[in-house]
Order: sequence, then structure tokens, then C-alpha cells
Amino acid sequence: MMELFNFSDSGWGWPMLSAALTTLLLSVAAVGVGAVVGAMVAAAKLSEHRFFRLLGEGYSVVFRGIPELLIIYLFYFGGGALVSQIGQLFGASGFVELPPFMIGALAIGLISGSYQGEVYRAARLALRAGEVEAAAAIGMPRWRILQRIIVPQVVRYALPGMSNVWQMSLKDSALVSVTGIVELMRASQLAAGSTRDYFGFYLAGGICYLVLTLFSNQAFKRAETRMNRAYLQRTAAAGG
Repeated sequence: MMELFNFSDSGWGWPMLSAALTTLLLSVAAVGVGAVVGAMVAAAKLSEHRFFRLLGEGYSVVFRGIPELLIIYLFYFGGGALVSQIGQLFGASGFVELPPFMIGALAIGLISGSYQGEVYRAARLALRAGEVEAAAAIGMPRWRILQRIIVPQVVRYALPGMSNVWQMSLKDSALVSVTGIVELMRASQLAAGSTRDYFGFYLAGGICYLVLTLFSNQAFKRAETRMNRAYLQRTAAAGG
């Protein structure tokens, strides 16, 4: 077992470590895409216009109702076929293969955005209306209200829910292995197939996911503690 997992040229230590880093970067990129999309979905659902509310609701239904693997297939293989057909109109030939990392981050990010939208919407509704009304009453511009009152508190309220969304995106990154990108799941498959040690390498992959999860949980807990401490300090200062 130690020979298989060592960091020499004949071991799988470096490939597994590199795959874990790829998984982490893919998840971060996906959550970043989802944050932008989720903010727009939340804004649409909270809009006063019926059209935007229906648009936001429709997005959530589609990306939360279709299996994640099917969405990845649609974006990677279907997207490649679509780009190839468009290229043929301009004289290009052959199949255009899309970058696996970019497509994986985009697909998982759009899925994540449907869940993040609900988290942000709930966080915005948890914000007391009196704070926004008081800021508007003293003549504070809307962009300043957004910067100083709405965004900081929405982030504070959204952190617990975002922890769950992050865990979901981290696990969904394993589905991107179907595109050929070597993340943890794909590296475990390649190593297991090459050495026939299926139990050992799949167990190692599972342990790597657990390690990433544990560190992520600690990071979110520290962020929550810091945000709550800062909020309590500001509240006490304002009350004093």
C-alpha cells in the first residue's frame, strides 16, 4: 500500500494530490460562478415585476429538477456539438472539444447558482426592513445602503446555507470526471484500474474528499464567528 501511495515516480501520491487540488479549484470556480448567478436569481425572485419573478422561479425549477450529470453531459457533449455546427457554417471542419475545466465549472456553477439564489433570497428576507428604511430616511444613496447595510448582513445570514451549497458543489465536482478532467474521482479510477487495487484507491479518494470537507467546515465556522463578532461589536458601538 505504501509503495502505491508514495511520492516517487512509480507511486500515485503526486497524481492524487494534484487531483485533489484540481477538485478544490474546480469547486471554488463553480461556487464563484454560482455566486454571481445566485445573486441574479435572488434579485429576480425578490423583484416587484412578475416577469422577473417567473424567470427566477423557472431557472430554479430547471436547474434543481434536472440531474446534475445530465446537465454536465448537455454542456460538454451537447455544447461541443453545437459549437461544431456553428463552426461548420463558417467553413470549419471536425468536432470542437470544449475545455473540460471551464465547462465543468460552468455547469456545476449554474447548478450551484439555483441553490445559492434561495440562500440569498432567504438571507435578504431575514434583514429587518426598518434598517433599510431608516437609511433611506436620512438620505443615504441606494448604492451606499447596498454596500453598508444589505450586502454585509445578507452575507452573514447566508453563510450557514452557503456551507451546505459548498459541500454540494464539492461532491458534484466528481461528476466532471465524465469529461476526462483528472480530478479526485478520475484519478482514483485511473489508479485503481492501473494497479487493480480498487478498494485502496477508492478509499483514498473518499478520505481526500473528507479532508477537504473537514477543512471547509472549519473555514466556514471561523467565517461565521468572525462575521457575528463584528456585527455584535458594531451593534454595541451604535447602542453606546
